[in-house]
Amino acid sequence: MVLNERKIKILEAIITDYIATAEPIGSRTIAKKYDLGISSATIRNEMSDLEDLGLIIQPHTSAGRIPSNRGYRLYVDNLMRFRELTKEETLFLQEIIVNNINRIDYLMQETAKALSILTHYTTVVSEPKVERAKLKHVQLIPLDETSIILVMVMNNKTVKNQVIHLNKSPDMELLNKISVLVSNKLKSLDFEEIDPMIINELIHAAGPKSANLIQAVVNIIRDIMFSEENIQVYLSGAKNILSYPEFSDLEKAKTLIEALEEKELLITLLGKDHSDSMQIVIGEENQLEQLKDCSIIKATYKVGNSSKGSIGVIGPTRMDYPQVISVLNGIVKNINSVINALSGG
Repeated sequence: MVLNERKIKILEAIITDYIATAEPIGSRTIAKKYDLGISSATIRNEMSDLEDLGLIIQPHTSAGRIPSNRGYRLYVDNLMRFRELTKEETLFLQEIIVNNINRIDYLMQETAKALSILTHYTTVVSEPKVERAKLKHVQLIPLDETSIILVMVMNNKTVKNQVIHLNKSPDMELLNKISVLVSNKLKSLDFEEIDPMIINELIHAAGPKSANLIQAVVNIIRDIMFSEENIQVYLSGAKNILSYPEFSDLEKAKTLIEALEEKELLITLLGKDHSDSMQIVIGEENQLEQLKDCSIIKATYKVGNSSKGSIGVIGPTRMDYPQVISVLNGIVKNINSVINALSGG
């Protein structure tokens, strides 16, 4: 089924209305509020087609329709109209940057605050990081009958070790085998790149009897690498997202707030892909289960030639995408241009 101009206008009307009201909308309301030049009966037929295409859904039997995640994705990729920042918004962002440019930590804190004020959503900003901690080599050494030592050599030549307590220490042959497997599999990876798929591959290679030991080793490696990162992350407007009716359920709100309080989760949320293009993750596209009801828009800013940081805005799936994108573009453009000017570029 092809999306004709009429269907597109109706989909845009449903998305625009739901972003503004958080209420399902019916064909009669669309006919009254939006001058589409067609009857409510025609709109109803077109809405039925849009529902068949998976672009809108009916949350309740007697309710109108709301956009689906797929509908938002189509809107974001093909229909969304960008807007320019107002003069007041531009001056506000420039003032934040110029006043705090001498201290990168203050600049990131104030950037997070400014974005949460302008967007009314939750914002996360990470300080720039030149090089991530990566694994070079792992060795497991027996300590006694119930303990082994995990020795880690990092790419920056630092050596870390930690004792692992077990019910019974494996023999040296098995420890050497696991050391080689883990070293080969995790070499040159940072903590974000050590994902469940890689862990499962390690367990499969080592055998099910070594599953608990593999899991313990990998958990410690990730924790040590994470502590080596020491990336500062600034969160602002955490309570903003709770003002939206989608999060009026106490259990859902509690889960979200707890997630936003975890530094490692926030770093994972911002991601390791410092792409120059903006990234928009909608609802169920999120890998983090706690954020399945949210959308996240992420952008990258630069400090010099090699150091990059990330900025993310978190809101409900019905967030005002054009507004958030314009503000993010504005802040990234201003940070990049001011820092470049100060460095003589």
